[in-house]
Amino acid sequence: MKFLLRRVGFYLVAAWASLTLAFFVPRLMPGDPAHALYARFHGKLGPEAIESLSKALGLSHDPLWKQYFGYLGHVLRGDLGVSVSYFPAPVIDVIGVALGWTVLLTGFAVILSFIVGTLLGVYASWKRNGALDRIAPPLLTFLSAFPYFWLAMVALFVGGLTLHLFPLRHAYADYIAPSFSGEFLWSVAGHAFLPAATVVIATLGGWMLGMRSTMVAVMGEDYITLAHAKGLTPNRVMFRYAARNALLPNVTSFGMALGFVLSGSLLTEIIFSYPGQGYLLFQAVRSLDYPLLQGLFLTITFAVLGANFLVDVVYVWLDPRAR
Repeated sequence: MKFLLRRVGFYLVAAWASLTLAFFVPRLMPGDPAHALYARFHGKLGPEAIESLSKALGLSHDPLWKQYFGYLGHVLRGDLGVSVSYFPAPVIDVIGVALGWTVLLTGFAVILSFIVGTLLGVYASWKRNGALDRIAPPLLTFLSAFPYFWLAMVALFVGGLTLHLFPLRHAYADYIAPSFSGEFLWSVAGHAFLPAATVVIATLGGWMLGMRSTMVAVMGEDYITLAHAKGLTPNRVMFRYAARNALLPNVTSFGMALGFVLSGSLLTEIIFSYPGQGYLLFQAVRSLDYPLLQGLFLTITFAVLGANFLVDVVYVWLDPRAR
C-alpha cells in the first residue's frame, strides 16, 4: 500500500507539471488564434473584428501569471474553453467525439497486437528452434522495421485503390447515419480494418521478441527446474511460472503504449482521414487552436499517467516483491 501511495503522490506532481506545460507551451508559438483567423481571411477583417474574435475565443491580454491561475481554475471545473478551429463548439465536446474513434481504432489495435505478440513470444520460446521460432521472429522484425505511415500508404494503395476491397477515408460511409444498426457497425469495421492492420503489423514483432527474450532467460531459473521436477503439466509451468514472471517487462511497455493510445497514430489517421485524436491534434496545430491543443495535451498526458498507475497496480499483483 505504501508503494501505491508513493506512486499516487508522484503522479499528482506529474499531473500538475502537465497542466503547467499545457498552458505555457502553446503560448511560446508565434502569433495567436485570432491573428491566424485574420490571416485566413486575407486581411478582410479590421482591428475591431480581431478584438471581437479574441473576446469570443476567451483570449486575454492579462499578464501570463493571471491567465495561468485562471486557466487552472477553469480546468478544475472541467471547462477547457472554446475551440478555435471548431468555433463555437466547446473543446471537451470536440475531444469527446475524436476520443471515441481513437479508442476504437488504436486501442483495439494495440490490445490485439499485445495479446497476439505476447502469446507468440511464449510459444516460440517454449519450443525453441521450432517452425514458429524460425519463421516468425525474422518476418515480424522485417515488418516492424517499416514506419506506420509507410505501411499505411501501401495498405491504402493495395487494399483501397488497386483491389477496391476497403474504403479509402473517414470512419464510416457518408450515406449512413450513426446508429447501432448492423449496416453502420459493418461500415465502421470496414473503414477501421486497414488503419488498424497497419498498427498491428508494425508493433507485433516488438511484443513477440520482447516476450521471447525474457521467457528464454526465465526458463533457465531454478524455480522452473523445480516445477518440472514436481511433475507439473507443461502448460501450467509455461503460463503459471514462466510466462507470469516474463510478462513484467511487457506489462510496463504495454502501459506506456496504452497511455499513448489517446494521441492516436497521427500519420496513419492523416493518411486515412480518420477522425481521431491524432488527426485532431494536426488540425489544432495548423489553426493555432490553444484551447484544443491544451485539451489534447492534457488528455494524452493524463491517459499516460493513468495507464502507468494501472501498471503499478498490476505489478503489485504479479510480483509479490513489489509489496
